[in-house]
Amino acid sequence: MAATQQQNGAAMRPVLITGASSGIGLELARLYAAQGRALILVARNVEKLDAVATELRGLHAVFAEAPQLVSTISLDVADAAAVNEKLAERVQTSTPDSVPSLVINAAGVVNVGRFLEMDPDYFADNLRIDLEGTINVCRAVAPAMVEAGSGHIVNIASVAGYLGIYGYTGYSAAKFAVMGFSEALRFELKPLGVDVSVVCPPDTLTPGLETERANRPAETEKIAGGIAALDPRVVATKIARAIEKRHFYIIIGATSKFYFRLKGLLPEIFFAIVDGDVRKVREQKS
Repeated sequence: MAATQQQNGAAMRPVLITGASSGIGLELARLYAAQGRALILVARNVEKLDAVATELRGLHAVFAEAPQLVSTISLDVADAAAVNEKLAERVQTSTPDSVPSLVINAAGVVNVGRFLEMDPDYFADNLRIDLEGTINVCRAVAPAMVEAGSGHIVNIASVAGYLGIYGYTGYSAAKFAVMGFSEALRFELKPLGVDVSVVCPPDTLTPGLETERANRPAETEKIAGGIAALDPRVVATKIARAIEKRHFYIIIGATSKFYFRLKGLLPEIFFAIVDGDVRKVREQKS
């Protein structure tokens, strides 16, 4: 009975999503809004946040009577001071029922290019936003979740978080770090009642994908092998199902799962495949 009451209480607590104004974060927000879940939406652009909040309030009847159940916070997750001021204070001073039951760190940036040609600041933005931003949010919400006795933190990494991808030195560095951070955090928080998951989506049809692809080196496109990008609604649905099952690794797509296992069991084969693709592109150029 006590466990059931705790689960029901968690279901009434809000879902906090960073990067909620576009891409996977937005699709997850739509999914949970359609379930009538209270939401805290985090992104930098105030106008986009307001537009998303208005849209989401139309997805379930509960918001007609209680529009405040969808709230927004405009901030840059990479700004630790702003996260502490706007997010940590709000979460940690809230009543127990308003401490998020689920936090999804979907905010991020993808800066691509060859390491030898990449501006250091452009490289560093990956680490600042994708890694430090994730850590800042976790630092803000984890104490309140532990105090509440339950919660679930979900960090969005990438296929590039377990495969070093040509042209993605900065992004892979950040996402590999998110993977390691999430794994260590899992061990620390699990005994305290808080679950942790890490998501590794492949190419997804988000607004930034076209720009990302335009900046990819030819070698990267060869390695990708013409694999079609996934619909973000499909990705969001798969993520939500895996969250419900409390999976730690959430690997999206059969190809991604294959390479996850291949890299773990037979890395020399993975290196041979990628080296071969890079060699073919360079031979075509010469």
